[in-house]
Amino acid sequence: MDKHIIINIGRQFGAGGKGVADVLGERLGIPVYDNELLQKAAEESGFSPAIFKKSDEKRHLWRFGALFGLSRASSYAPSAIDGTELFKFQSQAIRDIARKGSAIFVGRASDYVLRDMECLDVFICAPMEERVKRVCERTGMTAEEAEKFITRKEKARSDYYNFFTFGNWGVASNYDLCLDSSLLGLEGAAEVIIDFGRRAGLL
Repeated sequence: MDKHIIINIGRQFGAGGKGVADVLGERLGIPVYDNELLQKAAEESGFSPAIFKKSDEKRHLWRFGALFGLSRASSYAPSAIDGTELFKFQSQAIRDIARKGSAIFVGRASDYVLRDMECLDVFICAPMEERVKRVCERTGMTAEEAEKFITRKEKARSDYYNFFTFGNWGVASNYDLCLDSSLLGLEGAAEVIIDFGRRAGLL
C-alpha cells in the first residue's frame, strides 16, 4: 500500500483484540506487532527478551537476581531495571517500526507512544461473559478461574497504561473508535474498522 497506515489496537483481555488485528493485517497487507515488540525492544536495548516478557504491560521494577541470561546488568544499580527504562526501550522500538512503514500495534500504550503521528486508535471490548467463554476455550480454565484471571490481567494493563501515559486505560475519549467484538465477531469488527478508517481518511 502507498499510504502510510498506523493502527493502534487497545483491548480488554479476552475481547479478541489480537484476533481483530490479525484480520486487519491480512486484509490490508500490513504487519501486526504484538509479542514481536518484546523481541525488537530486547534487540534495541541489549537485554534478554526474558526480562521484557516478564514485565510485559506491567509497571513493576524487576531485579536481575530473579532472572537468568540477562546482559548489561552492570549498568544498573542495585542490580535492577526500573520499569520506566523498559517502557522507553519498547516505546523506541514502536516508534522505529512506525517511522519505517505501515504497522498495526497491539497494546503497549502504542496510542500514547505515537500520539504525535497520524494514527487510527481503536479499542476492542466485549461483555465479561463473552471474554470468560473465550478464555475458557483457549486455556481450559473453569469460568470462575477465567474471570479471576481476566480481572488480574486487566488490572495490570490498566496500571501500566495509566502510570506511563498519565491517562485512563479503556476510556472511550482516548480512541477514534470503540467496538464490542461480541456483536460482529472478529471479522465483522475488522470490516467496521476498515470502513471507519477509510471514511476518516486514515486508511
